[in-house]
Amino acid sequence: MSLCNLFKPSLRDRAKAVGLELDGADYEFGEIDRRSNRLANFLLEEGLESGDRVAAYLKNSLEMIVAYLATVKAGLIFTPVNVLYRSPEIEHILSDAAPRVLFAQSESIEALNSLVARRPDVRLVNLEDLDALTEGQSEGPPHPVLTRDTAAALVYTSGTTGRPKGAMLTHGNFTANALNLADAWRMTSEDRLLLALPLFHVHGLGNGLHTWLALGFRMRLLERFRKETVFDELIDFRPTVFFGVPTMYERLLEAPRDKARRIGERMRLFVSGSAPLPAATLEKFRDLYGHVILERYGMSETLMNTSNPYDGERRPGSVGLPLPGVSIRLADPSTGVEVGEGETGELLLRGPNVFSGYWRRPDATKEAFTTDGYFRSGDLGVRSPDGYYTLQGRGKELIICGGFNVYPREVEEFLLAQPGVAEAAVLGEPDRIKGEVAAAYVVPRGSHSLDAEHIGAACREGLASFKVPRRFVFLEKLPRNALGKVQKHLLKQVAAQQETNLGE
Repeated sequence: MSLCNLFKPSLRDRAKAVGLELDGADYEFGEIDRRSNRLANFLLEEGLESGDRVAAYLKNSLEMIVAYLATVKAGLIFTPVNVLYRSPEIEHILSDAAPRVLFAQSESIEALNSLVARRPDVRLVNLEDLDALTEGQSEGPPHPVLTRDTAAALVYTSGTTGRPKGAMLTHGNFTANALNLADAWRMTSEDRLLLALPLFHVHGLGNGLHTWLALGFRMRLLERFRKETVFDELIDFRPTVFFGVPTMYERLLEAPRDKARRIGERMRLFVSGSAPLPAATLEKFRDLYGHVILERYGMSETLMNTSNPYDGERRPGSVGLPLPGVSIRLADPSTGVEVGEGETGELLLRGPNVFSGYWRRPDATKEAFTTDGYFRSGDLGVRSPDGYYTLQGRGKELIICGGFNVYPREVEEFLLAQPGVAEAAVLGEPDRIKGEVAAAYVVPRGSHSLDAEHIGAACREGLASFKVPRRFVFLEKLPRNALGKVQKHLLKQVAAQQETNLGE
């Protein structure tokens, strides 16, 4: 099935229904369908052909939605660009993806002009006045040949450990993911989704936008998550579903209890992903809102792989069970030998949700898959006897201290359970005797005063000696990307900058 077939019941059969609320305006599904058809026909009239890339440097907006729909309807490949990226990062994507068109909004045009000037093969298009741009274009849908194997999007990985690579996601990948989530999370056309996630990321695009278009429920889209206004948005819109990341849920814990109660009364489901959800956050949220957050696990390359059950135990710290059609194998990352229950291994993934490969990187694609077709996720995890998976961090983050394996996630969870600790990140540092030791970067909660002596004593009491961080660095905040994932490769840089500022 192509995405166009998946979206047809909403865009055409529910044409007169209001599907989108945005910046105080309502948009019917039929209106969104017509606008995207006109833009799709504009792109084809400009000479773009099947497989050409269309990049979008767009904030959450009607333009972003229409640009995405137009691109996939025309059989082209949508390439979203993180709006927090600056010139070197944008230039890398333009060079690697080689898009024919770059969509932007007025506020970004001037900054992007200098980049595009060096690339005459890219046309910069301002989508601010969409109607004027597509005036005279047919409102009928284009008719490219689309199959489940047709590339729909080229999504660049976060680049937390190197230059971002483009993951090629197909119509079939996105369709399988949307149908899986609709079934697993009991989503219907009667739901109401408040979406504050950026659409340039697969969390907002693949989970939020696709389930909305597949099922035809009402969605209110926010430009971004603002803690100053989000409580009022939740009360005013009365959503039944909310997709978020752990940092959003930390902010939602600041709600007055009466507001949290009102929000929780209408809500059916809170979902968290894109970064590990601390068990303490889940418990506090349950106490305040009366809901257990459903945690799931996905990647840019695979979309969603596992989910805690809608009906059944939502286990703190766990990402749940494999979704239908997803096969998971745990293997020793150094030998590839499968490990048993209770043992730590790398998650190897296979299913209709798994991407087709890295753009123009056959070497990286070959390295990323086993000989029997499983994707090497790079994530370490443990499977319980009843099938629940618990992640323990990235394989490259594994710390080997004196021959013992230290999994950063385990130490981070322990630190987060300590009084006065708001955030924690652990990584390995070279050690002459032990090879590596753990170092902890800690953010105090509120006005709490923390010191290395007391927090170190707590670690020595609660952790095996080889897991105890040998160094504690206290920061004002951890460096994170747009989806709240800690950028561990920047920790030392942030710590050094903070020290410099204090010395000035």
